[in-house]
Amino acid sequence: MIVLIVMLVFAFWFGFRLAFNTDYPVLAVSSGSMSTAQPDSAWSYPFVLTLHTGDLIIVQGVRPQDIYAAPFNESGRSGDILVFNDPELGELIVHRAVGTVVVNGQTEFITQGDGNAELGMGPGPGSPTPPENIVGKVVLRIPWVGNLALFMRERSGLYLVLALIIIILATELVLSILGEKETETEKNETTSGTRET
Repeated sequence: MIVLIVMLVFAFWFGFRLAFNTDYPVLAVSSGSMSTAQPDSAWSYPFVLTLHTGDLIIVQGVRPQDIYAAPFNESGRSGDILVFNDPELGELIVHRAVGTVVVNGQTEFITQGDGNAELGMGPGPGSPTPPENIVGKVVLRIPWVGNLALFMRERSGLYLVLALIIIILATELVLSILGEKETETEKNETTSGTRET
């Protein structure tokens, strides 16, 4: 059963990668640089047009010429939210394309977190971002669900997953043993009933 679950997860993951044309089709937002909401607006933030720590995002591969760059604007069309690799930090960054610049004849994207823009901070790490560093653009966000993935990255989350696997295996083993005992009891009753007749 566990092997089947693992196979389904891998099939789902590789299918998603193929369908969305990117190596990272599903990610959890782990930083607040995109958040423009105040901490006390927990009920309203799922409906705003930016990202928050703990959101699960769906990422789709995109051609550089299809990327729309513009600052965050609640009343109009904001630029695409990009996921890109920052070689200096060695990690993926999720920021909005707010502008473009031509570097050595190639169009690169100026990227910035929506929360950073509100604070008057400049472009974020990895900006300007060359097209080859872009993993894709965010096409869907699911509020709060990414918190589960973030929890699983922590040591306590890993221990919880291991404990659940052990509980499932133990339950499966106990049910199997009980099922065998019931079958043996039924066979013995059938055999002794046959002898009596």
